[in-house]
Amino acid sequence: MLAAFVSKPAPKDPLSVLEIGERPDPEVPDGWTTVQVKAASLNHHDLFSLRGVGLPEERMPMILGCDAAGLDEDGNEVVVHAVIASPDRSGDETMDPKRSLLSEVHQGTFAERVAVPERNVLPKPAELSFAEAACLPTAWLTAYRMLFVRSGLRPGQTVLVQGASGGVATALVALGAQAGFRMWVTGRSEEKRQAALELGADQAFETGARLPARVDGVMETVGEATWSHSVRSLKPGGVIVTCGATTGFNPGAELNRIFFTQLSVVGSTMGTREELQQLIEMCRVTGLRPQIDVELPLTRAREGFERMLEGRTAGKIVFTL
Repeated sequence: MLAAFVSKPAPKDPLSVLEIGERPDPEVPDGWTTVQVKAASLNHHDLFSLRGVGLPEERMPMILGCDAAGLDEDGNEVVVHAVIASPDRSGDETMDPKRSLLSEVHQGTFAERVAVPERNVLPKPAELSFAEAACLPTAWLTAYRMLFVRSGLRPGQTVLVQGASGGVATALVALGAQAGFRMWVTGRSEEKRQAALELGADQAFETGARLPARVDGVMETVGEATWSHSVRSLKPGGVIVTCGATTGFNPGAELNRIFFTQLSVVGSTMGTREELQQLIEMCRVTGLRPQIDVELPLTRAREGFERMLEGRTAGKIVFTL
């Protein structure tokens, strides 16, 4: 079957090891099923995998991709939940110390077919296209959990999103605006800032700019490049929710400001199956849809990876089959 995969890591030149070609059909353990992939979305996780971050060479070749929407074995339209928990796990699977994402231990979704646990297959509403649905399980679910589950913030409060154009960032803006938060963003270019305003942000600022007022919460996906600005932008008692660090994992700690102004730093990773169901229903009921930057056939996956690596994104990059 056609797939996009990696056979050896390249920390300094990730695109050099991206392969698009034939791979064996998926093996299906007991309690698992297969999904015929119609659309799959790209995440920074896939670039990290090409570099070997979280994916050692002994697990390769590995088909990339966490997210997918497609058809189950009975022809039903479905969405794939990307978090693979222990078989006997109950409760919040994101707290399972043995959890993984598709494409870390088990082959991923950038292929014609993917094998997943039966419990990881959710119905796709007819109102959502395959491409839209494929954007939800990682970036949009991450944003949903950050804002509605982990932050403790309430509608009417002001939330700063660092980096205006990535998949999680655009999801945060869209979800927050829909729910009644006052959403502020930072962006490196006027084009990215304008796109965020069109998506629902109340105000957009240059990266690192002094804000007109301090905010109640900051949503952090960038890491080292924006961390100090995030801490300085908060009101006393405010909260930073962090889900990743695309520019590096060694931020200036700003510990004096954190304890003196009694800030909270909260980690957030992905989301649960139940939260994905809630997100899908929210999109169905409200008409909210993921912003898609570009749709490409899987045979042109390299173009999508190049756009992400170079920061030329305005929403999600989706591969179709």
